[in-house]
Amino acid sequence: MARKKQFRKKPKSKRNLQNQLYQFFHHHPQKKVNIKQLSKKLQLDASWEEVRHALYVLQNRGIVETIGEDKFMLHSSRKNGDSFQMKEGRVDTIRSGAAYIIPEDGSTDIFVPAKHLHNALNGDLVKVKTTGSSRNKPFGEVLEVIKRQQDQFVGTVISGRKQYFVLTDNPMIPFDIVLTDFPDDIELDDKIVVQITDWNYGRNLVAGKYLERLDIEDVNDYNMKSILLRQGFSLTFPAEVEEEVASINPVISDGEIGKRRDFRPVLTFTIDPKSAKDFDDALSYQVLKNGNIEIGVHIADVTHYVQPHTALDQEAYRRSTSVYLVDRVAPMLPEKLSNDLCSLNPHEDKLTFSAVFTFDKKLNLASSWFGRTVIHSDHRFTYEGAQEVLEKKSNLYQDQLLMLNKIAKRLRAQNIKRGAIQFETDEVQFELNDKNEPVGVFVKERKDAHLLIEDFMLLANREVARYIAEKGKEHEIPFVYRVHDLPDIDKLNEFGVFVRDLGYELQTQTPQQIARSLNTIQEAAREDPVLKMLAPIAIRTMAKAAYTTNNIGHFGLGFQYYTHFTSPIRRYADVLAHRILAENLDQIHRVKKAKLEDQCKHISIQERKAIDAERESISYKQAEYMANHVGESFIGYISGIIDRGIFVSLADSKCEGLVRFDSMNEGFSVADHRLRAMGLHSGMVYSFGDQVKVRITSADPERREIDMVLDE
Repeated sequence: MARKKQFRKKPKSKRNLQNQLYQFFHHHPQKKVNIKQLSKKLQLDASWEEVRHALYVLQNRGIVETIGEDKFMLHSSRKNGDSFQMKEGRVDTIRSGAAYIIPEDGSTDIFVPAKHLHNALNGDLVKVKTTGSSRNKPFGEVLEVIKRQQDQFVGTVISGRKQYFVLTDNPMIPFDIVLTDFPDDIELDDKIVVQITDWNYGRNLVAGKYLERLDIEDVNDYNMKSILLRQGFSLTFPAEVEEEVASINPVISDGEIGKRRDFRPVLTFTIDPKSAKDFDDALSYQVLKNGNIEIGVHIADVTHYVQPHTALDQEAYRRSTSVYLVDRVAPMLPEKLSNDLCSLNPHEDKLTFSAVFTFDKKLNLASSWFGRTVIHSDHRFTYEGAQEVLEKKSNLYQDQLLMLNKIAKRLRAQNIKRGAIQFETDEVQFELNDKNEPVGVFVKERKDAHLLIEDFMLLANREVARYIAEKGKEHEIPFVYRVHDLPDIDKLNEFGVFVRDLGYELQTQTPQQIARSLNTIQEAAREDPVLKMLAPIAIRTMAKAAYTTNNIGHFGLGFQYYTHFTSPIRRYADVLAHRILAENLDQIHRVKKAKLEDQCKHISIQERKAIDAERESISYKQAEYMANHVGESFIGYISGIIDRGIFVSLADSKCEGLVRFDSMNEGFSVADHRLRAMGLHSGMVYSFGDQVKVRITSADPERREIDMVLDE
């Protein structure tokens, strides 16, 4: 229950360290310095490891470059002085209609009033000119939209004197859309999807063409499509893409099979969710004559069908990822590919790109092989079906699955020893009726069958990255690495203050100590629901994983090398990894690093947008579910604190709502780290993780909001 605690002082931020280094290099463009010299000149109290990672972040952003083995200087492209005046960045709009432009180079955000945005929208990549500053905070004006996040909108048809217009549903959109192309049967008040064809049609006007009429009676479908469009994901594929896919020959020729290693005689199966329609990975298993065990991780050979520079390839890159909403998937590839040609369906010959591993009699990894293959899946397991085998409730391929699980557990233990962090968050799933309305909410349970697949995918991703890195040791082979930086030090220290109050000491001197401390807390969280609530906030201390050509390792997994290779049906990063690996199997082939880095930035942005869309669809369904439980009381845990109140996550359904301070009959003071709030009169302290009883007062799916009051 609520406890009385004292607030602690907020430590310095990691972001300040990057800004200090950024300012130093811009003011000393000719200086060549190493980490020791930087620390001395700037009188830094950060560790060598923290300075090194901050420099790598600036290097990834093109601000600094390495000179020799250990010296850094301002990147040559930034020595003309123009970077102080003109920048490229992403638009982050606020409620007033104004925006902050977040520069790509990591420098200070630039405030732009609404009237100077010039039709730039949230998420757009723009060129901005700084025009002044206030209290050392720059402000400016958007000069050009370089890349639009969204070109399709949902809105209502209205009429003018001689034309139809579309009034967008998003109140943050500062323009109306003139319809220049629409069907004869269009009517006023229709809800339609429109695509922009001219962004400079007139004052506060753009022009667009009709794409689709939405059924406003189907509220769920309308909202799910709106979520996708807001994040810039199209609802349909362009006609030229569909035409290319239709022309693909589905027959696998003998000539193609002859170029590949044939795994069709080897026992092979897939393990996937019950609802899965696209199977992009399979495992093969055989015992070799010398007693060693060979395990193949076979991945759909998407690059055989998706050729560079085609309309299909360009659209896959534009999307970069499939988006998984609660009731649907917006796929990266058209259905004929994702669910048919590329999907590793049972009892069918399929083309694959494989990572094949040999384990010795002590179950140590002895060798790896990578190459194009052909497989024939003998069985499709659901996770539930595979789990029954592991629990010996079924004997279908029991010996093979039990050995796979034994090896997987060994791999997992080795990863933890190397520094992998085991924090997990609850994954919410919904039971939907035939109208896609939520009638139940539950937390997905991860058992050995899930972890088994995950461990072998991690192995394949790690070893592919290692292969490329080691092959390019003397002269780098540009590659798509999946990297994860060290945690944000000030957030980590705040987290350490909080867990100390719960009896746990967070060691932060080295990355290995951080990992061990977090894993200790995770182990304890299996028995303590308050500690379990800490997983999301622990994850928020972490840097975001991203794609880049500059490998700094993956802190969260404890890997020196890591990539994404195992899901090319739903991730374009994997498509790029397949192409580069294929080119470097029998030779050394280098793509242009600068172009590949630009592609990495794009797919990282698309990934974040997909995550936002998925979270929004979950929030919508949670509010829709709780709308049927207004007036009921539930047990929950405090999951967040803001100036207006405390967020509470319900214990059973994980639905999250807000208890406003103005419903609690007194004012509250919120600590800087937002882990506690204290009543100004009573002195009562509400802390993150506290158990409370709440009553649902309202739920609004349109606003994705659930309102609660304390019921104690």
